[in-house]
Amino acid sequence: MKGKKGLVWTLAKNDFKTRYAGSYLGIVWALVQPLVTVALYYFVFELVFDTRSQRLAEGIDVQYVLWLTAGLVPWFYFSEGMMQGMQAFLQYSYLVKKVVFEIGLLPRVKLAACAFVHVFFMLVLVVMYFCYGYRPSLSILQLPYYSLCLFCLLLGLSYITASVVIFFRDLQQIVNILLQIGMWATPILWDLSFLKGKWEGLRIVFKLNPLYYVVNGYRESLFFGGWFWQQGWINIYFWAVCALFYFLGRRIYKRLKPHFADVL
Repeated sequence: MKGKKGLVWTLAKNDFKTRYAGSYLGIVWALVQPLVTVALYYFVFELVFDTRSQRLAEGIDVQYVLWLTAGLVPWFYFSEGMMQGMQAFLQYSYLVKKVVFEIGLLPRVKLAACAFVHVFFMLVLVVMYFCYGYRPSLSILQLPYYSLCLFCLLLGLSYITASVVIFFRDLQQIVNILLQIGMWATPILWDLSFLKGKWEGLRIVFKLNPLYYVVNGYRESLFFGGWFWQQGWINIYFWAVCALFYFLGRRIYKRLKPHFADVL
């Protein structure tokens, strides 16, 4: 019998394939939506509003499409992982009802399936990075670390949402709304250096968003040569939040698990 890692890997591949089964373009659809989103934001913010001059004034001399993509790549994985992880027990209800299957692996299966597209866009980001003339830097090797950070954050959140949504289906709509707010609160389309004057005090508030640690880490790794241990207290804060979410998620999962089959 396969080990847990092998089982998660097999189920993740099957989940990814079946998600687009029956469509003519298949998994191409998984790649189209993020590409269109990047192209749309680039057109609006770079060509229409021309934010480059504002960024240069703040000392951020990076092509906007690159800077934006570096924030969107982890955000796409987070948003997709949140929605798919929340559906783990609902979509695999036939496995939830089987006593012999360890359903606690299902959130990991969903997150691993989402990681396939994430890895593809990480490669696209790196290719763009070199095409724009950036020289190789050792700090770029941190990207897998920050992807692991995302996975750990998502795992705890997925146990919470996947367990609760079985009894409270409106949670799906609530999470969808929160993701729309979260994109601006991370931030993805703008930088904290834009906060000046009376708004400068809000920087610490935005930094408390654990996603800021990851998105800023991607950009530091690619453009500014920063290392994760140089982020100081935010390292400890991020992993403390991950541990808290995981502890709460597992606790909620174990409390509600005996009632899953009755509701499903």
